[in-house]
Amino acid sequence: MIFIFHRISQICVNGIKNTYFCTQCPLILDILCAIMTAIEQIRVQIDKEVFDYSQLMHALSGYKKPRDVVTNLIGQGKIIRIKKGLYIFGELWRRASVEPASLAGLIFGPSAISLEYALAWHGLIPERVAVVTSVTTGRSREFNTPLKRFTYTHLGSEKFAVSIVRHVCNSGGFMMAEPVKALADKIWTDKRCKPNSAGYFNEYLFDDMRINEDILKDALICDEMDIVESAYHSRKINLLFLFLKKRFGFN
Repeated sequence: MIFIFHRISQICVNGIKNTYFCTQCPLILDILCAIMTAIEQIRVQIDKEVFDYSQLMHALSGYKKPRDVVTNLIGQGKIIRIKKGLYIFGELWRRASVEPASLAGLIFGPSAISLEYALAWHGLIPERVAVVTSVTTGRSREFNTPLKRFTYTHLGSEKFAVSIVRHVCNSGGFMMAEPVKALADKIWTDKRCKPNSAGYFNEYLFDDMRINEDILKDALICDEMDIVESAYHSRKINLLFLFLKKRFGFN
């Protein structure tokens, strides 16, 4: 018989440490639920750090007024409402850290991490980026949450679809632009960037944006640049890749 075990997070204030139980035995589950607080029941029944409203209601199905319970738990900081229907556990009740990028696609989609957040993730820019920046085929949006601010910048579907890769972390998966794509997205959406020649990008990339030249060189793939350039159909992006190919010796 296969047993599925769950772990209640270590909570010093309640003296609970590594308590296990078998969900295959309804009687044991009923007994434990009767003596556990609401947040303990939720933590036992929800394995992931990010969860939705239906999971929350299922975990609190034994309560007459589960919505009131949720309101109280949010007020106590035991769970955090990211947006309507989307939650994470409060810091004390987490089993793993929550990567903000893993929430971006859940907050608004279709979308993919790109622009400054992706450039920083890939090590191309030195700054720590406070806003999780994404591109989307939908209209541009912005969401302020207790965890981070999330922005979504519109791109046409052809520009959006290329050079995006799925990443996985402790708190879930997310789609992120590859370095070349993130850079092209940044330049395309930056209205201040108005190149009149390929040489314009020497100052723009290495002085204004402070791009790490060594990391950029390692990230460049000729075929990928061609794919992104083809998707954009833009003189500005054409000049970018012309500069990069000359700078780093691509034929």
